Amino acid sequence: MEGYLLYGVTTLILVGIYAVMALGLNLQWGYGGIFNAGVAGFFAVGAYTSAIITSPGSPQIAHTFGLPVPVGLVAAMIVSGAVAWVIGRICLRLESDYLAIATIGIAEILRLVVRNQQSYTGGAFGIPNLPRPFESLPLPWSLIGFLAVVMLCIVLVYLAQERLVQSPWGRVMRAIRDNPRAARAVGKDVGAFQLQAFVIGSMVIGLGGALSAHYFKFIGPEATEPLFTTFIVWVMVIVGGSGNHRGAILGALVVWLIWSMTEFATSKLLPAEWSVRAAYARVLLIGLLLQVVLQRFPQGLLPERIGDGRRDR
Repeated sequence: MEGYLLYGVTTLILVGIYAVMALGLNLQWGYGGIFNAGVAGFFAVGAYTSAIITSPGSPQIAHTFGLPVPVGLVAAMIVSGAVAWVIGRICLRLESDYLAIATIGIAEILRLVVRNQQSYTGGAFGIPNLPRPFESLPLPWSLIGFLAVVMLCIVLVYLAQERLVQSPWGRVMRAIRDNPRAARAVGKDVGAFQLQAFVIGSMVIGLGGALSAHYFKFIGPEATEPLFTTFIVWVMVIVGGSGNHRGAILGALVVWLIWSMTEFATSKLLPAEWSVRAAYARVLLIGLLLQVVLQRFPQGLLPERIGDGRRDR
């Protein structure tokens, strides 16, 4: 029974971490129309920043600070926002597919930097022995405590972003998303507003990366693979419904449950020699889910709505 409880809590923690990142991406794409295909890069920036700030030390890393986890989480958001500001000043003048290509390229540059900066990031060995809140408690209370931290982050991010998108700023962002030329014609600084959305969304994605690093108590180059960050977070936003924060959270829940349940089923039901091949089948299942949702629910499971209950688009 305790094993099932641990499995359930672990699943909810991972759903919550992905929900945080989906909320950040949803602010960029769902409300700002910013095609950020470099989620993995900001995930890496947030994860490594918090790891360096909080790590108690490691033989292969020369620069660590051993500060409390909350300081690391805040630092992850600040550094991710600063990096996003620099990137946004360069890339946001591009549109649609050109912006996607640029953000993919920059994300790969960031991943190569963390892989090769041995003295700061541990290089290919990563940063081990990261602190986790409530880890001194016995199981399952240590995991339940960390789940509470993740849920608190979701609530705070959700409330902050809801307040933001319901403000005049949010209405301007929707206008820019739907018709940037018209917004510019009425005097709105499209570039400035998009840069703000890009920075705020990247800060939230960086927070998700930091939470992931502390949950696993380790961060290495493998954790920043685009499949487990960029691709799956985009699927969560599209399946849940872009432009709807509740939809982003629902998409994280649905997609990760499918991913984890198929992993559990293949590890238990299939022979050992099929387990490696089954990993690729899970990617196929997620792709099929995306196709089904796009066919039956073109705007996601929870479409965007405005105040009177009508669809906004």
